[in-house]
Amino acid sequence: MDVTTDAAAPWLIVGLGNPGPEYAGNRHNVGFMVADLLADRVGGRFKRAGRAQAQVVEGRVGPPGPSNRRVILAKPMSYMNLSGGPVSALRDFYKVPVAHVVAVHDELDIDYGMLRLKLGGGDNGHNGLKSMTKAFGADYHRVRFGIGRPPGRMPVADFVLKDFSSAERKELDYLVDRAADAVECLVIDGLERARSTYNS
Repeated sequence: MDVTTDAAAPWLIVGLGNPGPEYAGNRHNVGFMVADLLADRVGGRFKRAGRAQAQVVEGRVGPPGPSNRRVILAKPMSYMNLSGGPVSALRDFYKVPVAHVVAVHDELDIDYGMLRLKLGGGDNGHNGLKSMTKAFGADYHRVRFGIGRPPGRMPVADFVLKDFSSAERKELDYLVDRAADAVECLVIDGLERARSTYNS
């Protein structure tokens, strides 16, 4: 049960991905890429979070004053399919209301590089979201980073666990930067402003 939903409550920004260098460049790991950039922006380095199977960075985003927000950036280290456990543990520890949880993840049904922000909804077959929803419900925010559909008859599982193509990598840094901007806008200015600015 949520302790608070007021503006002073911290935000938990969860980049979804798989741990380990063999997965680092995968399409499925774009959430980790965005979380890493956000950590750079707040001047922190990811560290193991106590008993939770995750790495975290604590910091603040936004200008000084009432719109400044406390954020906990997190990368679950449990593998994608089991993300809900570590995120739920962090949510409990930091007393984060479900509506202040933001999942940043890859999305097959959106063209490469496009962003869509939303609150709640289904998991669309994404195992990381499925695990989070099972752990504490669906009423969290999502920043969906489009990766497009696999070419030809390539299985989805193979496609998401492949690295971005050389053509995609030419734009990737810019697109990850834009996704990080969208996360900050969501936390500071709210969903409607972030959607009107970044949904494409």
